[in-house]
Amino acid sequence: MKIICIGRNYLDHAKELDHPVPEEPIFFMKPDSAIIKNNKPFFLPDFSEEIHHEVEIVLKICRVGKNINEKFANRYYNEIGIGIDFTARDLQRNSIQQGKPWEISKAFDGSAPLGKFLKKSKLPDVNSINFQLDINNKTVQKGNTKDLIYSFDKLIAYVSRFVTLKTGDLIFTGTPSGVGSVKIGDHLTASVEGLLLLDFFVR
Repeated sequence: MKIICIGRNYLDHAKELDHPVPEEPIFFMKPDSAIIKNNKPFFLPDFSEEIHHEVEIVLKICRVGKNINEKFANRYYNEIGIGIDFTARDLQRNSIQQGKPWEISKAFDGSAPLGKFLKKSKLPDVNSINFQLDINNKTVQKGNTKDLIYSFDKLIAYVSRFVTLKTGDLIFTGTPSGVGSVKIGDHLTASVEGLLLLDFFVR
């Protein structure tokens, strides 16, 4: 099972970090040890002073595909969920400045808390999904998939040119603006169309 993450896929997020808008999708991967399931706590690592939350809609791949045509891409996922792409922003900043890969800041253990999934058929329009992240009962990130730079279908078509997608693979599709630090004791809840799908604490 692969965790494929898309970077800079909302215009407002690229702007808030002062990053250029990508001319094609940017993707990187996390190992399966990054996943936290069943609302278990996220433990702050000791190697970073700036762990940021990034809430994202997550696609669960349901069939094997390679070089998928965009017009058929919707057949390759049937469940949609929500997750957090935790990022060691200080390490990422150093990696970018030094021209190094991002994995040290993105792929560490526990960096991908994953919520429940909904059947795609339960959502009226996958191209207009409301989702949000609350911390300690305050909304910190709010997004809608209509604002994606690259749609779900475009992402699947693009990634599958380089990497074979397999059943159970996950695609984190990008985060909207509002990213920020978390601290011990924070209570994070994430929802899709008002349905609570992820609920955990930082320890």
